[in-house]
Amino acid sequence: MTYELIICEKPNAANKIAFALADGKPIKENIAGVPFYKVTHGSKDIVVGCAVGHLYTLAEKNKKGWTYPIFDVEWVQSSAVNKEASYSSKYVTALKKLAKDASSLCVATDYDIEGEVIGFNVVKHICKKPDAKRMKFSTLTTDELRESYEHASPTLNWGQVNAGLTRHELDWYYGINLSRALSLSIKKAGSFKILSSGRVQGPALKIIVDREKEILAFKPEPFWQIMGIWSKNKANVEAWHKEDKFWEKEKAEKIMQNIKGEKKAKIESIEKAEFNQMPPVPFDLTTLQIESYRCFKIQPSETLNIAQELYLAGVISYPRTSSQQLPPEIGYKKILNKLSGNSNYKKFTDQLLSKLLKPYNGKKTDPAHPAIFPTGNFVELDGRQLKVFDLIVKRFLATFAEPAVRESVTIKLDIKAEIFISKGVRTIKKGWHDFYAPYVTLEEQELPHVEQKEIVDVKNIDMMEKETQPPKRYTAASIIKDLEKRNLGTKSTRAAVVDTLFHRGYITGQPMEATKLGIHTIETLEKYCESIIDEQLTKHFEDEMELIRENKKKNTDVLEEAKHVLTKILDKFKKNEKEIGQGLFGAFKDAEEAENTVGECPICHAGKLMIKRGRYGRFIACDKYPECKTTFNLPSTGKVKTSEKICELCNHPMIKIIQGRKAQEVCINLNCKSKTGKTETELKQLEKADKKCPKCGKAMILRKSVYGQFYGCSGYPNCKTIEKI
Repeated sequence: MTYELIICEKPNAANKIAFALADGKPIKENIAGVPFYKVTHGSKDIVVGCAVGHLYTLAEKNKKGWTYPIFDVEWVQSSAVNKEASYSSKYVTALKKLAKDASSLCVATDYDIEGEVIGFNVVKHICKKPDAKRMKFSTLTTDELRESYEHASPTLNWGQVNAGLTRHELDWYYGINLSRALSLSIKKAGSFKILSSGRVQGPALKIIVDREKEILAFKPEPFWQIMGIWSKNKANVEAWHKEDKFWEKEKAEKIMQNIKGEKKAKIESIEKAEFNQMPPVPFDLTTLQIESYRCFKIQPSETLNIAQELYLAGVISYPRTSSQQLPPEIGYKKILNKLSGNSNYKKFTDQLLSKLLKPYNGKKTDPAHPAIFPTGNFVELDGRQLKVFDLIVKRFLATFAEPAVRESVTIKLDIKAEIFISKGVRTIKKGWHDFYAPYVTLEEQELPHVEQKEIVDVKNIDMMEKETQPPKRYTAASIIKDLEKRNLGTKSTRAAVVDTLFHRGYITGQPMEATKLGIHTIETLEKYCESIIDEQLTKHFEDEMELIRENKKKNTDVLEEAKHVLTKILDKFKKNEKEIGQGLFGAFKDAEEAENTVGECPICHAGKLMIKRGRYGRFIACDKYPECKTTFNLPSTGKVKTSEKICELCNHPMIKIIQGRKAQEVCINLNCKSKTGKTETELKQLEKADKKCPKCGKAMILRKSVYGQFYGCSGYPNCKTIEKI
């Protein structure tokens, strides 16, 4: 028996494709636990097999120890170089067996650059074939998958293949060479640490560090504002002096002297303007990530994971898209009819189905996929999946809705010849607002009705002293938006780059703050080897890879250019290796000290409490040991982070204990009343109390942990009775 082998990216995609193409019911079998499906489609026999993401990765070809630069690479099985990818080897074995009797091949991985690379590597390394047919689809719905199979391209998308292979090789060149250079420089400074950097990671960190430096260098300037409160029909309204900010206090004070105590104002003028507020454009991945963070505080990387799950469940289209356009080919009416089966959306779909359907498309396009849209299918969802799905559906509906009509009102008031301004805005016609609720957050400030030259009451006039504010730190959403604007990274990788910066300790918190380590690292590289963090160089190669995808440039030319550029960068790095290492080592030392400093020692007041690691685990101790022998216990599991807070009950420093996703801020003092609810005198009395275990009768002993005090049976571990205090 011969058959056509369809190669899918993941098992659940294979399941969807098999059921979509089967004339009857697919026959599911497996090879060593790897599922595949036998399908009859018309007169054809088809076997649907699957990978599990990337089965192959790049590795150094002829290892010569830790040295750089190196550019000699080859594609090898992921399981051969990465223990965490060992599970993927059985997928390689299964596909090899399935390919043996296949008369033809068809790649049905995700239709993007990464999917193309996954499919190409299976075709080349496993199936040993030069090419294959290619299915192109944006949803895992039955109709689209059948259509995609019937109109499959006779070849792979070689533009995407070459662009993808080039991206992997470029990222490998940068990642391995820069990481080795940084690590070896630290070694020359007398320490050993594995450091990492990458083609996008360095410039991304520099953007965040530059913002942090702006904030640190910012000097606030004082200014003054004059605000009056006037009223009409019991409504109090703010009005600000037309000058807005006074940079000279004397000028503001002079005006205040003139109008102080004034109780009446004359309406000088009223200006009204109606305007249409157009619907939001359809979601591309970046705007979905930004909106999901705004509405639910879901991190961009998690939004991508959730969207991928929704895509594989068949309820939304492919999420890794740059497009903000919904083409008619997706079938607006068909999707709306399906969505009307859900009572949450029926009211809106009924309104839309009675009119001409034309979405309010954005400007951004993507050659591979349309904007993100719901397929109209429903599956059981809960938690964050349901939130993101609802956001996508309502965004889709809102793009077809009428514009909202809003009215802006500007009222100028004369208070003793000084002009004050009140501004308001209100929604006259909700339009798309109804469709996108509750995700519309627009200010509504309706002003009372007044006539020109009308006299109104002035309730109060104040002069306020303020100061200019530093630029805002990046949030998880705003940094993704900025990286896209600068054309750094891809829609799929930007969130992962930011996650890496967190993981390496270069940035912390939300909003993002560059750590001392992050700042010192960038300062060191700026001083000795600025090209590593050159944003323009990274952007240049992004543009080059797009030209490869469009078949306008050869991948070999781009790789040769990258080798030349990197060799120059690394030559300069080697000349300054010792100085760079010393700078980075100092940065690590400072960062570690800051990370492990808990606060002032509450006993001697001369030393600092530091997190230490000893033969029995972690603990907190005063750095003035042996003069001061103050110590505090720490839990054996979970992450411990320092906190700037001081306990209000006992004035000891507090720490953060993170167990999984749960974070708890606790006082380090085990005798603190915040843990026990009792004073230290009461606790000493409890220690002497004659208390018996209710289960075995043995003595109950007062025990301590970082979470507080409790009674534990002295018969532990045979008896594990505990009682909270």
